Amino acid sequence: MTENSQSSTPTQDSGASTPGSSSVGDAPATEFKVYKPPNSPTTSTPLEELPDSYFTPSPADLKAAQATLSARTRSLVDAPLQVRAQREAAEKSKRDRWPNTTIRVRFSDRTQLEKIFSSTDKIRSVYAFVRSSLRDDVKPIKFILYQSPPKRDLKVSDPNVRDLSLAQLQLAPSSVLLLRFEDESLNGTNVPAPLLPSIAASAIELPKPPSAEAEARKVEKSATPPTTTSSTSTGKKIPKWLKAGLSTRLALLAFRFSYSFPEK
Repeated sequence: MTENSQSSTPTQDSGASTPGSSSVGDAPATEFKVYKPPNSPTTSTPLEELPDSYFTPSPADLKAAQATLSARTRSLVDAPLQVRAQREAAEKSKRDRWPNTTIRVRFSDRTQLEKIFSSTDKIRSVYAFVRSSLRDDVKPIKFILYQSPPKRDLKVSDPNVRDLSLAQLQLAPSSVLLLRFEDESLNGTNVPAPLLPSIAASAIELPKPPSAEAEARKVEKSATPPTTTSSTSTGKKIPKWLKAGLSTRLALLAFRFSYSFPEK
């Protein structure tokens, strides 16, 4: 069931109709960004097919899952016992830590709208911002903002959503929301995002994330233990396995020597 985006737009929120001057709800006056969709589909090295045994949980996996489930159950059982002051203190701590929330709305063609909101804003402020960025012929069409995976619709008609702040919705400090129109003809991956021409013209390239190979090298470099100073007479370092083998061999030779020449 789709959300009536007309009702989701507060009358006092005019939104952002031109780039660089958006002000929605109580959000700080800040420029928003528009990112172009990638020019070509991302290519990656095909993953190695895993055997069926990989997906069979080990006893340790089952034990860890049971411990996680037990901890979650205890937290749910103990939640009603938490006094109101403690809940308010926890919420204030979150607000102090993340006063602003960066929301990036992704269209079906992977064009993305990004804006910084106050973490105390409601989801209706995000709807109002997106609505104000659409073309005039598309503004009347209903749409839904959601997260996936797992699928989670953020509807203004849902009291469990509309009455909570962005921080309470667990969207702080940053989140990516997907957009789905009620008109399916606007949801195709080859359909350009129906943004205002002035906003579409200001789109910039999306920063490229670091490659998997670069990340792997970075992690491997940070995980490399410091080299030892032990070395042979030639200056070459002795591997640990070789040093262990030499120690065992020397102990065996010492035993044989003492056995061949017992003390008198």
